Amino acid sequence: MMKRILDLLASIFLLVIFSPVICFLSIAVFFSMGRPIFFMQARAGIRGEIFHIIKFRSMKECSNKGSLSPNSDLDRITPLGSFLRNSSLDELPSLINVIKGEMSMVGPRPLLVDYLPLYSSKQARRHEIKPGITGYAQVNGRNSISWEEKFEHDVWYVENQSLWLDIKIIILTVKKVFLREGVNQDENITMSRFTGAIPKN
Repeated sequence: MMKRILDLLASIFLLVIFSPVICFLSIAVFFSMGRPIFFMQARAGIRGEIFHIIKFRSMKECSNKGSLSPNSDLDRITPLGSFLRNSSLDELPSLINVIKGEMSMVGPRPLLVDYLPLYSSKQARRHEIKPGITGYAQVNGRNSISWEEKFEHDVWYVENQSLWLDIKIIILTVKKVFLREGVNQDENITMSRFTGAIPKN
């Protein structure tokens, strides 16, 4: 209950503080890429329940003529979109998900619904709590580490979560954003798809 109250207070406060930035970015996205301004996608939340995450759109639509591959992020991302991702400003609309109770400020990042049947029993523990805008994996490598390492961090957080750990993660997140550490995996715009847990010998 205390975490929920703090999530509400923090998300409302940040939405108010960043409202001029959100308005400016909405206009910038509209003139850069047109509609829709926001990117909404089904993600798996607590207990695997599905919700729709809200972010600023960062990619162009796929071409009907096939000139752009649906999987070619390098072709589809715009200069503005790259800036939004590198600065993590694309995450600002996700504060609405926090207010709605679908997400927390800190927790495992919400991933694609397609991944739900691919987790090992241990990896699936990441869904025991609400997903977060930032998390322990994000301050320990973000997209520059493997899926297995990321899930290890997620499960560790589930087992060790506390108010002070959340504060530490938020402070480290601000530092990571300013230093732009671990935003992209190698030269890819986004993290490669998760294809399933690696069996233990």
